[in-house]
Amino acid sequence: MMPEIPPLLSEWLGALARWVHVLAGIMWIGDSLLFMWMDSSLEPPRRPREGAVAGEMWMVHSGGFYEVVKRRSLTPEELPRNLYWFKWQAYSTWISGFFLLLVVYGLGDRALLVDSGARLTHGVALAVAVGTLAAGWLVYDLACRSPLASRPRVLAVFLSLVLAAAVFGLTRLFGSRAAWLLTGAMLGTVMAANVWRVIVPGQSKMLAQTRAGVPVDTGPGLLAKARSTHNHYLTLPVLFMMLSQHFPSGYGHPLGWVVLLLMAGFGVALKYVMNARTRSDWRVVGSGVLALLAAIVLTARPDAGRPANAATASVTAEVPDAQAYAIIERRCTTCHSEHPSNPSFPEAPTGVRLDRPELVALHAPRIQARAIDTRTMPLGNLTGMTDAERDTLAAWLRGRR
Repeated sequence: MMPEIPPLLSEWLGALARWVHVLAGIMWIGDSLLFMWMDSSLEPPRRPREGAVAGEMWMVHSGGFYEVVKRRSLTPEELPRNLYWFKWQAYSTWISGFFLLLVVYGLGDRALLVDSGARLTHGVALAVAVGTLAAGWLVYDLACRSPLASRPRVLAVFLSLVLAAAVFGLTRLFGSRAAWLLTGAMLGTVMAANVWRVIVPGQSKMLAQTRAGVPVDTGPGLLAKARSTHNHYLTLPVLFMMLSQHFPSGYGHPLGWVVLLLMAGFGVALKYVMNARTRSDWRVVGSGVLALLAAIVLTARPDAGRPANAATASVTAEVPDAQAYAIIERRCTTCHSEHPSNPSFPEAPTGVRLDRPELVALHAPRIQARAIDTRTMPLGNLTGMTDAERDTLAAWLRGRR
């Protein structure tokens, strides 16, 4: 288990790590979008050019004009004095993200990682979470080096099934919100490892051959391009997963793993449309739209997939205010109050306070969404809110409408 540190220091570490992580991610994803767009916009050279030229293009920006020429390989005479690599954006994104994971889940409360009642201890849960990142890369890389690589569609189906199994497993081991974030971290690890273990080494090998004056094997470049394309199509799903903590209707749904897969499919389809533009295949577009609509319809039914609890009858009688306030005080105000008793929170999370009746009334819709519809609060159900108490709150909120 990670050592305990003062909550204020943990909050500052989390804030700074998020800042760096977002900045690095913007640069990395921006590079991916730019280079994939340039690749798809290259035109045949307008005049004869020496060397292994793949295409050229012109761009206008910042008050000037840029001529871009892509070469599959270089000769010793073509080697520039300065060659700019795009790798540290990926490395810094992963390093800051991993540090953030340790701050949030290692230094944070156990409830941030697993729900109450889970058999995993904090230390074991954190070790499994970190191991998941490595396992995701190993399975992906082995699949890409297997005979499946010669059949891209079969490879895509296989990896999609592996992702579905991983998401399902993570939602059974960890808290729903943590499972979504860990899925994004696992895919982000795959992306960063692609840069570290495949893309950069392959291009370095080609440059070494150029400097040695021997024929350049462009195979590593083609492999680097394939892995870069994989990374590119993962950008939108990973972004959604990393922002998913603001989407309790999704991660808190009993079939949240299905919602996540549907949104990942929509993200891939949207990225395809952004690349293909007017050449988009209607089947991909239709599949993406259907995935989004299915996710919306599914989250519109928060109880879909949740087994009925025979021991807890629906509360139909009028619930007094005092009874509802007592439940909220017992289960919610340990965090959501002016001075939280939970040491993990020096201030009420997101500024939501429920320690006065007028504040409870103000946040009634949020209570309905988080404590009743999605059951994502209390966090990890650390305070042990029962189904009967949730039914009581639901009846009380119905009576206030």
